[in-house]
Amino acid sequence: MATTEERDIFNNEYVQIYTNGSGNIVLLFQNEVEKTLAIGEQMNEINEEAYMNGYNWDAFFNYYLEENAPDILESMESDPEAGSYAAYFEDTAENEQKAKRFADIIISLIENEEEIYKILREKGDEIEWD
Repeated sequence: MATTEERDIFNNEYVQIYTNGSGNIVLLFQNEVEKTLAIGEQMNEINEEAYMNGYNWDAFFNYYLEENAPDILESMESDPEAGSYAAYFEDTAENEQKAKRFADIIISLIENEEEIYKILREKGDEIEWD
């Protein structure tokens, strides 16, 4: 595939979307900023398996998307690390919209963290933790 220019699509404190110049749209979730660390600590208090490194955010997001937006999962590949979580999409207009929807989902969950905690209390044992 032809190399494209890198460009920023979306950026906030803990979610960025950009093209990487190699034909991919990248959604990057920073799980080591103050807000997401605090939520991760609370998640771990609710469910001891939910030690929220990038791998367990991957498990949580996969579970959430499977339940609520499976079409996003069909188009992406994830690449978790200890300190971050990245999702890759082929660089198309349709996938850019999916990446933006995924960013909106993440932001909604982080800004309304009680929803995360409710999922953990009710369905935490259904999530395939790292």
